[in-house]
Amino acid sequence: MLARDNIKKLAAEAGFDLCGVAPCRPFPNNEAWFRGWLDAGYQSSLGYLERNTEKRFDPARLVEGAQTAVVCGVAYKNRFSGGYPPGYSTKVASYACAADYHTTLRRMLRSLFEALATRHPGLTGRAFVDTAPLCEKQLAVEAGLGWIGRQSLLITPQFGSYVLLGELLLCAPTDRYDRPFGESRCGNCRNCIDRCPTGAIVRERVIDTRRCISCHTIEKEQAAGVDLDGWIFGCDACQNCCPYNRRAPEHRLAAFDPVFDPLSMDAAAWSALDEAGFEALCGCTPLTRSGLERIRLNARRNASAEHAPAETPHEEWPPTL
Repeated sequence: MLARDNIKKLAAEAGFDLCGVAPCRPFPNNEAWFRGWLDAGYQSSLGYLERNTEKRFDPARLVEGAQTAVVCGVAYKNRFSGGYPPGYSTKVASYACAADYHTTLRRMLRSLFEALATRHPGLTGRAFVDTAPLCEKQLAVEAGLGWIGRQSLLITPQFGSYVLLGELLLCAPTDRYDRPFGESRCGNCRNCIDRCPTGAIVRERVIDTRRCISCHTIEKEQAAGVDLDGWIFGCDACQNCCPYNRRAPEHRLAAFDPVFDPLSMDAAAWSALDEAGFEALCGCTPLTRSGLERIRLNARRNASAEHAPAETPHEEWPPTL
């Protein structure tokens, strides 16, 4: 049997800022809600979300014999988290200014699993970093890490929503599990809903990807009538205004240091890059998912539009409870 405290100790040694342990069980209420969200068409072009729904909400169907979910988190806030100068038209989501977190977290999870397997020969399981149908945010709640905010992101008391998650589903029980996180601590705060530039948060915890800037800059080309609000890859608007994020500390791991400065890259600079220059500047970052031509297109669209001033910091703390 695995020891919860030992799992957390080894997770910290692997570099994780957060770790919680939850039993693997089905989440029928989450599944029913998600199917309703799909039926409403809010997934738009993200057809992959329609597959393997039954596995998404039952970890044991995803990994046969899974009994324990180890949910790990890393804080990634950097100097670009929190907003850009007014009218800036080549904004990049702050997580994407660093090396691709999928690679970093997989390496950390592999280290954690190997340390566990050394102590428990024959241990089996599987690691996940946002690459398979897994209800990771709900598992994070079950593991006591935080709550799901009105913008549908996990919010942690220590690091706000500037947290990247990775999981181990292990085919063994632990001596004890963490207590699920209690009620939401958002209180009456509606900053994320009210300050979404396109109204993509149609109501509490409901995202319409047809309006989501992050979706339109990464997943699919911009639809008619969707203003990118100066973003060329991703969007942090619903995070920049969160009181918990305003108070969150910056990341501590060097692996999450920005590898390029988006403030030095206006539309002309992106246009001047060739593929070799793009690879040299940000070839290790998530921007390669879109590619240079797509980023140039987004920058041109922003350059031809007028934008309101960037979101300003929200200084009220704590939010009204």
